Amino acid sequence: MSEFKTVQELKQLDPLKAEPFRSILVLRRKAVKTAKNGSPFLSMEMGDAGGSFTANAFGDSAIYSALENVEEGAIVRIAGKTEYYQERFSPRLQAAEEVDAAEAEASGVLEQLVETPPESEEELWTHIEEAIAVIEHPQLKDTVQRVMDEMGTQFRTSTAAISMHHAYRHGLLEHTTHMVRAARALLPLYPQVDADLTIAGILLHDIGKLEEYQGDFAAKVSRVGTLQGHVVIGFRTARKAAIQCKLNADLTERLEHIILSHQGEKEWGAAAMAATPEAVFVSMIDNLDAKMGMVQRVLRNSSQNDEFSEYLHGLKTRVLLTPPDKN
Repeated sequence: MSEFKTVQELKQLDPLKAEPFRSILVLRRKAVKTAKNGSPFLSMEMGDAGGSFTANAFGDSAIYSALENVEEGAIVRIAGKTEYYQERFSPRLQAAEEVDAAEAEASGVLEQLVETPPESEEELWTHIEEAIAVIEHPQLKDTVQRVMDEMGTQFRTSTAAISMHHAYRHGLLEHTTHMVRAARALLPLYPQVDADLTIAGILLHDIGKLEEYQGDFAAKVSRVGTLQGHVVIGFRTARKAAIQCKLNADLTERLEHIILSHQGEKEWGAAAMAATPEAVFVSMIDNLDAKMGMVQRVLRNSSQNDEFSEYLHGLKTRVLLTPPDKN
């Protein structure tokens, strides 16, 4: 057993005791904030494949000095004592330093730092290939295939978000696969929705995230992601491929519209409100899988001792973690 405890192991320690611990984790998020007395402090999210927690370091502490200039996505070795604040695990850190991937690997913890879906990359990618194969319209299929031929390697590993849903390696692949499965199950109920356009739109709806996010151990927004966002980037990517594949003007516009409207609401990042049967359908499937992805993730990463999850901003509530009593 490693001397370095995982996040799940930390959360399973007796909450009534201040247990000492050592861990090697990824510094996922870091922000400088100001306390009520005017003093600066670091608000940090640290995590591994099994979950994350937040911790603070005040300006006059050794932890602040040690992590002030450490970039998000870095691997850090920490020591401290377990502590809870308002029923949230928020340990008191006593020592911290950045370490490189080689040192994390030598300590036997590198593989447990990166969260991945329950299904393998190969299983998920097989569903994507099958989805492309069922598109009957030749130029529409070619458009999707051209994008995947160019960007498929990155598509297979990319996260789907910074923190909200499927925010881990292969998360975009998992999210897109789940959307395809849901769509193929539901399409027979809605004959007015064109299946080819729907599947093509799902496969490309988040393709802009390949340029929006960057980072090996924790995703952060890139320059182009900040200036344009994945909706606009995805629109450009799809249009370029459609022109190269000689997709007709009507189908090109409808495919672009799915990408531009899939966020559902303009305040959520949509460039337009869904105004075709396929765009409405895709935006609903996207919303469903995003929210259920949050539920699935918190269920698999929660401690067995917890009845409720921590507050999830994407759901605006905590999730009941115990299964239904069917006795």
